[in-house]
Amino acid sequence: MELRQLRSLELLSESDFSVTLTAERLHLVQSAVSQHLSGLERELGTELFVRQGKRLLGLTETGELVLQYARRILSDTENIRAVGRDHESVASGELRIGTTHTQARYVLPPVIRAFRKIYPLVNLQIHQGTPQQLVEMADSGNVDFSICTEELGEHPNLTALHCYRWNRSLIAPTGHPVLARRPLALDTLCEYPLITYVFGFTGANHLRTSFARLGLKPRVVLSAADTDVIKTYVREGFGIGIIASLAYSSSGDSDLQIRDLSRLFPWEVTRIAYNKDKYLRRYERRFIELMQQMVADNGLLLTPPANGPTT
Repeated sequence: MELRQLRSLELLSESDFSVTLTAERLHLVQSAVSQHLSGLERELGTELFVRQGKRLLGLTETGELVLQYARRILSDTENIRAVGRDHESVASGELRIGTTHTQARYVLPPVIRAFRKIYPLVNLQIHQGTPQQLVEMADSGNVDFSICTEELGEHPNLTALHCYRWNRSLIAPTGHPVLARRPLALDTLCEYPLITYVFGFTGANHLRTSFARLGLKPRVVLSAADTDVIKTYVREGFGIGIIASLAYSSSGDSDLQIRDLSRLFPWEVTRIAYNKDKYLRRYERRFIELMQQMVADNGLLLTPPANGPTT
């Protein structure tokens, strides 16, 4: 049994069982991938694939079990290589970060800036996705870290570390009547068309639950995964926005006014997560340290204030 056979099996499962796409990703000819897969079946003495003629449709029950072990072996192999590379005199390599738009746009730039000064030879990649996709990416090893608010703390295969806590703010064009309302309450927000995050992104689940607990039905006229899209349509007059407070820029968003909503909604936790079996290289551990250092440097909270709602 060879590692290249296991790698072909893993990539095939990630490529919708397309031998053509698997070969492209491995930079091989299709016949070489086919030989890897058929050779693995012969050695194990059982069929691993569900077939329709020559077409592969999926994995048999045995194939699913073999794939689980193959992924562990490949992960352990990469960990062994990482241990060796960690003792090189000059740190080089690759750091793949999976995250949402809000994290990539508003949180990560100072962290990456500091990281690149320390490790200029490490190639950084940012992969954006939904929270559910980010869990899968970290679990499968397609990224080294995933960073987001939802989902990460619930997966048994991931080590999830707290980065910071945050809450929400209301944004509206200067002079909008909602800005003069005192105090702001959830039922007040229901009087206006709302623009906020789509379900599953950036605390949208807890936001909706907060309204539902009081029997309120906010009039959400537009939902987006991208904070900048929310701001755009607030500027267009579609409604008032509810965004993560950290995504407001006093310089870039000076045409919008902001009101804190942390007394109305639960505090959210942003986490950084990685596969529990992953060996962390020195520069990867340093990246986590920089994320945590950012909490102190930028005034973000590790714990919510005592007088604020909590999840």
